[in-house]
Amino acid sequence: MPNRRDLFRLGAASAAALHAPSVRAQQARVLKFIPHSNLFTLDPIWNPAAVVRNHGFMVFDTLYGVDETYQARPQMAAGHVFEDGERVCTITLREGLTFHDGSPVRGRDVVASLQRWMRRASVGQKLAEVTDELTTVDDRRIRFQLKRRFPQLLRGLGQASVPIPFIMPERLANTDPFQQVREVVGSGPFRFIQNEFNPGGFAAYERFAGYRPAESGEPSLIAGPKRVHFDRVEWHIIPDAATAAAAIQSGAMDWFEAPPTELEPLLARSRAISVESLETLPRPAMMRINQLNSPLSDVNIRRAILPAVDQKAFMSALVGDEPSRILNFGVYTPGTPYASEAGLEPLLGPRDVNRSKQMLRDAGYANQPVRLLGAMDVAAQSALAQVAADLFRRVDMNLDFAAQDWGSLMQRTNNREGLDRGGWSAYCTFFPGLEFTNPGAHLVLRGNGLRGANGWPTSERLEALREEWFQAPDAAAEMRIATEMQRVAIDEVLFIPLGAYRANTAIKKSLTGRVQGLPVFWNIRQA
Repeated sequence: MPNRRDLFRLGAASAAALHAPSVRAQQARVLKFIPHSNLFTLDPIWNPAAVVRNHGFMVFDTLYGVDETYQARPQMAAGHVFEDGERVCTITLREGLTFHDGSPVRGRDVVASLQRWMRRASVGQKLAEVTDELTTVDDRRIRFQLKRRFPQLLRGLGQASVPIPFIMPERLANTDPFQQVREVVGSGPFRFIQNEFNPGGFAAYERFAGYRPAESGEPSLIAGPKRVHFDRVEWHIIPDAATAAAAIQSGAMDWFEAPPTELEPLLARSRAISVESLETLPRPAMMRINQLNSPLSDVNIRRAILPAVDQKAFMSALVGDEPSRILNFGVYTPGTPYASEAGLEPLLGPRDVNRSKQMLRDAGYANQPVRLLGAMDVAAQSALAQVAADLFRRVDMNLDFAAQDWGSLMQRTNNREGLDRGGWSAYCTFFPGLEFTNPGAHLVLRGNGLRGANGWPTSERLEALREEWFQAPDAAAEMRIATEMQRVAIDEVLFIPLGAYRANTAIKKSLTGRVQGLPVFWNIRQA
């Protein structure tokens, strides 16, 4: 029987046969990357998963981008002018912007792209509500006519929270946002090589010679010049973590995005590899709950689970016994301005499984099945799912554990049907910390039912508070309202916070200039 190393060699040989690069690619400067999961879709508006977002930043660009201080800086935009008490905003594109198919970026491409994004993004939906009209002035200018002043406009257009307001050609942007685009054409720093794409195995990108980086500033988060120093970037999907670790140790790969904690010491011992923080913020983890399906559609049954939730146990499954990498989490990313422990009493203090059992009996739980989806091909997702499965068993709930790959799980969470028709009850996941820094862009801090993200919670209290936050007169009012939103989210158990952790990445020491915050491929270079 072949050992793991033999299997890796066989797999590498097979991949080489399937994805043999051209002579030009062999002579190019190539960066080889192992993403944390399979790239299961190519449309970052249709699905907000982090791996799809990372793909999006390769291919697409945005009007604005936020820097590490969360200030919006122009990217595709040359600038903007506010008029009429900030109810009119005209944005001008930089000259010479082109898509990968050679066509110019025009105002009508931008308008169509933003209209598609506004139907899916949390802050985009609010922007749509306050917009009387979004129009094309000419090929280089677009104009927002607002019903009232909207201070979050530019920050929303440059947000680092998913879905990102990426710009694509009008013919693609006209696609229903609840359907996937069938072609990948952007104006970003890399061009997607469609004919080399092998779902579940391989994706390749080449430097777009026609890309025009922002002309000023320094790279910071998703703002500043996006200068590319590699001719080609390859994504090698390697689900087996030990095989991925062997690949970067041998030099076959350059960057392993998400090594499991147990392999980090091994990788750190290599003189050629740096194990370092992947992002500037910790990653929040949560259990998403389908509030359309019984029994978790009952808020009292959701509340009954909380006394048994041990955030430390969930996070220890991800990072081991490293207290410095584990943080409590409520609604906002730890370390960001709105983060607090307000309303977290049900999740803090001693854990009590017996109390959960009693609360379930009091709520009338009658042994209805609970289907927990678990992605077993992503180490972090698998660990969270297994701790969650143990939690449901310990509180004597009738668990139906559905193991699958991450791409299939994401597809399945769009199913609003009952369990007898392939539906679901819950799944665990994590998000980049950038996603949960404020209520406006927070993907899952919503109570807008079927118009919201999967899970579809309905909360009139939360939606009313969200409206107040957008109209808050000052920072103190924003803080007060954001805190109350956290209390409501925990009280109504819109989702179950599972803690936050600091994620590491493994990268060759010979690579320098990596932009901190998320896995992006501009500015990084060979030393």
